[in-house]
Amino acid sequence: MTRRSGIITHLMHAAEKTTAPVSFDDIAALAAADRRAVDELIAASLESDVALVSQVSQYIVMSGGKRLRPLIVLLAARALGYAGDQHIRAAAIIEFIHTATLLHDDVVDSSSRRRGKDSANTVFGNQASVLVGDFLYSRAFQMMVDIGDMRVMRILADATNTIAAGEVMQLMNVHDPDTTEDDYRQVIYRKTARLFEAGGQIAAVLCGEGARVESSLADYGRHLGTAFQLVDDALDYDASSEELGKNIGDDLAEGKATLPLIYAMQNGSDDDRIIIRDAIVEGGLDQLDRITSIIHSTGALQYTAAKAQEAADLAIASLDALPPSDHRQALLQIAVLSVQRRS
Repeated sequence: MTRRSGIITHLMHAAEKTTAPVSFDDIAALAAADRRAVDELIAASLESDVALVSQVSQYIVMSGGKRLRPLIVLLAARALGYAGDQHIRAAAIIEFIHTATLLHDDVVDSSSRRRGKDSANTVFGNQASVLVGDFLYSRAFQMMVDIGDMRVMRILADATNTIAAGEVMQLMNVHDPDTTEDDYRQVIYRKTARLFEAGGQIAAVLCGEGARVESSLADYGRHLGTAFQLVDDALDYDASSEELGKNIGDDLAEGKATLPLIYAMQNGSDDDRIIIRDAIVEGGLDQLDRITSIIHSTGALQYTAAKAQEAADLAIASLDALPPSDHRQALLQIAVLSVQRRS
């Protein structure tokens, strides 16, 4: 087993116990018509009489990505037999909120790469990125009003507030080598899993489902988002820049104590612990090769992979509340693929 293939091999072996994987393209094809409708609504909603707003918004929103979060809304709604069109608007709202957080995060983190290309703040500057992020948040709330459902508005408003609090919590943890696994999990719930959770929950609300299905789809989203972020943080030490679409070691350079680092500190030698602690406190990549070696030798990637698989398994179990269908199967396959991805 090579270092490069360490986490992915572990996760693929675990996923084989669940179901044979299909490709993401196959899953996306199942929702092709809905996805086109979402893209059309997004494009129309990005129009502004302020040219820079449209330029920055289109640059990041149309710059690629799987649009996984809105896809969860679309598939979950169809899995419940939804025949309306408000799930299209809800999916676009989810994507706008997510995109706004990316714009703000890249400024806070001084990131230069996003989805394999220059980040918006690199191209347009920090001020434009922050202000256009605000525009996307406000546009999302305008679209929430158009849905006209107070439950949906409450879920999305609460999720947006939780995400903002998570960003502040992560900032507080930066350069703190004493960040615990519990601290880390609170951040990834707030910053990542909460929006997945909201997407699943909204689908149930739009379909008029009861508390059991609503709770189950919220659980699915929360666990899926957790698995997704755990893999993302592991790939920061086990992928190439081309695969990941951003610079390798960004988390370390920013002084973020993610789970691979936390585990490596807990299970490495005294010298290993000192090296990692100093790197988190100081930031930067001077010790990246040595720290990557420590992460591999302590089994930190395998531990992170196992936790990701646990979360994916919980997401899959949550789908038991849904009736059998191709769309439910697609949601299951997304959970499988979430722990097999390389980007």
